[in-house]
Amino acid sequence: MKVLVVNTGSSSLKYQLMDVQNESVLAKGNVDRIGAKQPVLEHEPAGLDEVKIPCNAKDHTEAMKLVIDTLIHPDYGVIKNMDEISAVGHRALHGSDKILESVIVNDEVKAILRENFELGPLHNPANLMGIEACEEVMPNTPMVAVFDTAFHQTMPPEAYTYALPYEDYEKYAIRRYGFHGTSHRYVTRRLHELLGIPEEGTKVITCHLGNGSSISAIKDGKCVDTSMGLTPLEGVPMGTRCGSIDPAIVTCLMEKKGFSPEEMSEYMNKQSGVLGLSGVSSDFRDLHTAAEQGNKRAALALDVFNYSVRKYIGAYAAAMDGVDYIVFTAGIGENTPSVREGICKGLSFLGVEISEEKNNKIVAGNGIEGKISTDNSKVGVYIIPTNEELMIARDTVELLNLNDR
Repeated sequence: MKVLVVNTGSSSLKYQLMDVQNESVLAKGNVDRIGAKQPVLEHEPAGLDEVKIPCNAKDHTEAMKLVIDTLIHPDYGVIKNMDEISAVGHRALHGSDKILESVIVNDEVKAILRENFELGPLHNPANLMGIEACEEVMPNTPMVAVFDTAFHQTMPPEAYTYALPYEDYEKYAIRRYGFHGTSHRYVTRRLHELLGIPEEGTKVITCHLGNGSSISAIKDGKCVDTSMGLTPLEGVPMGTRCGSIDPAIVTCLMEKKGFSPEEMSEYMNKQSGVLGLSGVSSDFRDLHTAAEQGNKRAALALDVFNYSVRKYIGAYAAAMDGVDYIVFTAGIGENTPSVREGICKGLSFLGVEISEEKNNKIVAGNGIEGKISTDNSKVGVYIIPTNEELMIARDTVELLNLNDR
């Protein structure tokens, strides 16, 4: 039984074909630069060399057709025909407060995606294009949408409500939604699997740290607060996003720099964060190299990031009246020991103590998961590589009752 997991961007289409019976990845890849000059498909079949295929994908439908042709190719394909694909699971960004869990795709789900273009302008249109492309190429294959915002819909009103006139929440749905929900959900469940304990009675803080970063407070397996808000701009500083700032800065800079709303959004989303602070890069590897060479702005950017994450951990420990476990995941969280150390060294008031040896062992994208805190630490600190694709595939199987077929 095989499930195709699809994650579409405005000019890209990432995919993984999974055998859900043993949860193995049969093939994965990405069609990049869709609609631009010289698009290319990078295809990695399990056990074989990566294949790069120049193509002429003018839109996502053509890209999807290419993916199917590649998956069934006699030389580097992994299935005989597309009928072997039982279902498609789609990553979707923003379902507002109308989508509370993963859902089978229908006209209503597509309408909700469309309604939330304004809240997810970079992702929702692409998500819908991906769904419609798959529907055109695979009209008889059932599909599921797994929304980033769904996991956070268990937050209580005091956590998701902004202190703005209440009628604007009622009229415009202005509230905290949160993102990276599929990642936060996966690593939380994986933590409990590793420990062999139920979710009930636990207090976990998950730190999804990558080019986009978010922190979540998870009590009894359910999200009670998260750092991203109405959009993914709120929270800790990120690669190019500013994170939480004084709202008055927006109007101040629009006046001083003559920015339009679109230009101000571009400034906060793509020119800020550690890139704007350092003037070097949005890549933390480049920042560490520059800091080691004496670049003070790069060092400051790292310090600001670590300090902000540490503040959220402290705040969420207060929100839950304690914390039992802290989990680091995603590109930076999984692969950068110095960031983990920089965050945790300021959490001694919680009883956090990490092992330098264990912390330094889990690096370089080697997929290792495990505990990095000492036996004396009052809070267990873990590294768990995220696997959003597997979570999407599992939800697809569960919703469509594929195990019963």
